[in-house]
Amino acid sequence: CSVAVSSDKSGGNAPEKPTFLEATRVWAKIGLLSFGGPAGQIALMHKELVEARRWVSETRFLHALNYCMLLPGPEAQQLATYIGWLLHGTRGGIVAGTLFILPGFVVILTLSGLYAHFHETDWLNHLFFGLKAAVLAIVFEAVLKVARRALKSPAHWLMAGASFLALSVGHVPFPLIILAAGLIGYLGNRFDLAAFRAKLAIETAAALETTHDS
Repeated sequence: CSVAVSSDKSGGNAPEKPTFLEATRVWAKIGLLSFGGPAGQIALMHKELVEARRWVSETRFLHALNYCMLLPGPEAQQLATYIGWLLHGTRGGIVAGTLFILPGFVVILTLSGLYAHFHETDWLNHLFFGLKAAVLAIVFEAVLKVARRALKSPAHWLMAGASFLALSVGHVPFPLIILAAGLIGYLGNRFDLAAFRAKLAIETAAALETTHDS
C-alpha cells in the first residue's frame, strides 16, 4: 500500500508518510494509554498524530473531529477509524478501530475481575479513589487542550460557554444545541461578521489519498 500526500495548505509542509507497521504500533500505543474517556482519547490522538508525528494536519484533524462529534456513537473511536482509513485505506481503518478499543477492553475486564473478588477490601477502594482523581485531572487537561486548538475567537469561546450552560443548567437537548450553534455560525459567516470568520482555511484538496496495490 502506498500513500500519496498533497501539500498541507494550513501549514506549508506535507504531513509525513507512515508505514502500515509504524501506524499499527502507534494505534496500539494510543489504545493502551487512552484514559479519561473521549476527551482524553482525542487529546492523546492529537498529540501523537498531529504534534509528534505530523501524519495528519491540524486543519484536517479538527474538521474530522467536528464531523465525528455530529455522528451517533463514540466520536473518539470514529475519529481513530477515520484517520486509520485516511492513512492506509480499509485495513488501516480496521486496525485503528480495533486497537483503539481492544487494550481498554482488556484493562476494564481486569479491573472488573479485581473488583468482583476484592470489592470489600480497603486497598481496592483506595485504589479506585486514586484512579477517579487522576482521570478527572486527565479529562480537565484534555478539554482545555482541545478547546485551545478548536476555539479560535472570543465568539467561539462565548458559544462554547453558552452551550455548556444550556446543557448542564438548562438541560436543553443536545440536538437543539447543535442546531442552534450551526445556525449561529452560518448566519455569522453569511453576513461576514468578523467575530465568526474562520481562522483556519478549509482544505479544498485531500491531504491524504490512499492507493492500493493490485
